[in-house]
Amino acid sequence: MNANAPPPLLIGCAAGFSGDRTDAAGQVVDTLIARLAGGPAGQRAFLIFETLAERTLALAQLRRRDNPDAGYEPLLDAMLRPVLARSLAHGIRIVSNFGAANPRAAARHIARMARELGADAPRIAVVEGDDLSGPSHRALLHETLGAQMEGLRIVSANAYIGAEPIAAALDAGAQIVVCGRVADPSLAVGPAMSHFGWRADDWHRLGRATMAGHLLECGAQVCGGYFADPGYKDVPGLDNVGFPIAEIDADGQCTIGKADGTGGLVSEATVKEQLLYEVHDPSAYLTPDVVADIAEAEVRALPGEDRVELSGVRGHARPSHYKVNVCHEGGWLAEGEISYAGPRAEARARLAAEVLRKRLDGLALRVDLIGALSILGDDAGRMLADTPDTGLRDVRLRVAATHAERAQAERLAREVMALYTCGPAGGGGVRTALTPRLNTLSCLLPREAVPVRFELLGAEALA
Repeated sequence: MNANAPPPLLIGCAAGFSGDRTDAAGQVVDTLIARLAGGPAGQRAFLIFETLAERTLALAQLRRRDNPDAGYEPLLDAMLRPVLARSLAHGIRIVSNFGAANPRAAARHIARMARELGADAPRIAVVEGDDLSGPSHRALLHETLGAQMEGLRIVSANAYIGAEPIAAALDAGAQIVVCGRVADPSLAVGPAMSHFGWRADDWHRLGRATMAGHLLECGAQVCGGYFADPGYKDVPGLDNVGFPIAEIDADGQCTIGKADGTGGLVSEATVKEQLLYEVHDPSAYLTPDVVADIAEAEVRALPGEDRVELSGVRGHARPSHYKVNVCHEGGWLAEGEISYAGPRAEARARLAAEVLRKRLDGLALRVDLIGALSILGDDAGRMLADTPDTGLRDVRLRVAATHAERAQAERLAREVMALYTCGPAGGGGVRTALTPRLNTLSCLLPREAVPVRFELLGAEALA
């Protein structure tokens, strides 16, 4: 590594999905501030929030339909307000995809927050180009999806764009970068590209930074959260599980730790689990920035607690196409639940399911006996039919069905409610729900067909 290279970059992640804990950011920012104070001159720190998933974007578009000023992360205020002023005061820059379907509205909300907190007006950039939901993009999508587009009522369509516009926005002086659908690891790759001045074709460094971002992207998962399994994989202090902080050097090598004073753990095992998460081919992890290669990666615990080094990652030329997810209206999902307890409870729940199958002719039912067979069962009920009654005394019956017509789906709720008196005996605690269903199609579009950009917003745009 060049002795004149910039000092290592610190990146803390305070959210792994929309709906994550909102108190994590304070612990991460406190740790970043302490490490900046004790670190080398010129060290920089970033706070990232990863709050998107495929369905999240579709729901955000639906909120924007109802309110043009909505469509961004609903927990934005709860996540960011407690740490915004302190982050700005200590030079910690913020990058997130909490813009969802409306990055400009999110940017305006952040600007309002800063004013209310008495902080100096932050320089906020938005990254755009991922949103292909509008009518002007129909022909482009149809060219790729063909007959699958016929009759679709599109809710959202978004390309997984990469880190380049994030890096460009930071180079232009942005303190906060608000994105829509960028690839999750790109939230870390963009800051690294800007801090170290990497080229967009520096494949090995981009591959290493991508895997650092991949370790960060799920928040507490790499710190023992989703890892925990009592008696097999014990994790201390899970009630206050820490969120991760990566230290990335000028060659892209990274060390993963967690916020100070928190529970959980960062170990070789937690890092390996997260490293392999969602990776279909270890030698070719496809992202819009690079094809990362972890086939020869090494994970090594460093002296002290909760510090693990990742090395040996390589990178190859990025794909020529962006992945695009198209979410569309998929009819209605009806659900109903009822409990049975006491002697022969499971037999009564099974009888209730059989009654519903006969009464709801024309609906393909998903039947679960929660506590006996649910997660491992299939939609056709084959495992349920092949599994003997185990004599459970406390069973929750759940039935579900989908249908294009609302009236047909509503039949399920009525029939589950009728089990109260129509039998079998002793059913109670009925709950029903009817929700619009979203389906997803995926395709690939050439990069040149999806122009991406950033804009550093002025005072007028943020008013």
